[in-house]
Amino acid sequence: MELLLASGIGAITAVGLYLILRRESFPVILGLTFLSYAVNLFLFAMGRLVVNQPPIAAPGAPGYTDPLPQALVLTAIVISFGMTALIVVLALRGFLETGSDEVRDETQGQSGEAER
Repeated sequence: MELLLASGIGAITAVGLYLILRRESFPVILGLTFLSYAVNLFLFAMGRLVVNQPPIAAPGAPGYTDPLPQALVLTAIVISFGMTALIVVLALRGFLETGSDEVRDETQGQSGEAER
């Protein structure tokens, strides 16, 4: 099970990195979302969740589940939602002002060809 979870986190990270390196703004937004999902899964997996254990140490209980990773993931979800909303608004503004969501290099002209 650990191998499946680790390879799933690795695949989501790879997809996120691939999308971040694209030249359009929408795939970059999706890439950041995938990376935030991968980080949340990683934090959640590092918490060593156990089944049928109380979240707080109780007298007579054989063990407990650490609630800190769950709180960190919940906080990360809220922060990534706000970050995604801000980036979508900035990308929409850039699209409405330029008419395109493609990111151009400084050496490219208006037609997209490299100037000489």
